[in-house]
Amino acid sequence: MAIPVLFSFSGASPRCSRASAPLALLAIALCGCSINLGSLSSEPEKRAPATTAAAETDASEAQVIVARGEALVRSGKPQEALAEFDKAITLDPHNAEALYNRGLLYQSEKQHQLAIDDFTSANGLTPQRGEPLLARAISYLALDKTKEAVADLDEAAQAEPQNAEIWTTRGLAYERLGDRPKAAGSYSRALNIRPKNEAARSGFTRVGGKAGESYDTF
Repeated sequence: MAIPVLFSFSGASPRCSRASAPLALLAIALCGCSINLGSLSSEPEKRAPATTAAAETDASEAQVIVARGEALVRSGKPQEALAEFDKAITLDPHNAEALYNRGLLYQSEKQHQLAIDDFTSANGLTPQRGEPLLARAISYLALDKTKEAVADLDEAAQAEPQNAEIWTTRGLAYERLGDRPKAAGSYSRALNIRPKNEAARSGFTRVGGKAGESYDTF
């Protein structure tokens, strides 16, 4: 199993490739998500309440196991990490971090439907977070489900409007739909947040964006 990519969209791995030249960003997506493992955690009020002391113990133990899984990923042992995330989810099915991290591992191996299932569960537990929506959109794009990806990215951009990766990926999705104005608007927002984002800059040029012009994003 490959290790999920932990760099930004502008740092594509050379082993990633995609036949459609204008869609270079998708090649990055197919090699893993740009979001660091462990960045997602359930907020206490969003987590299903534990009804027994045993359930509370299971939830605490699951979080320890998640941390161990994240350490294994960083050590280059994704198979062992996957086993740890499986254990955590068995103990605590409401652990959004474990679901999200397992989804990233599935995504890195192009098991996109399994990844989508985990990101969907994580999103249900943390509805105000953009990470699961962005990650799910990347897998939707890999499966050529562009409309589903656009819906996720619209929601993610509203939840986290300062996330450059969301805007860059949204630009790609709208570019694939042939909506150049919205693609340009998304790439422009990404560049406003991160001026050195080369993926957004090249996308902005591809869709005919012009510096200084205003574009609608929604």
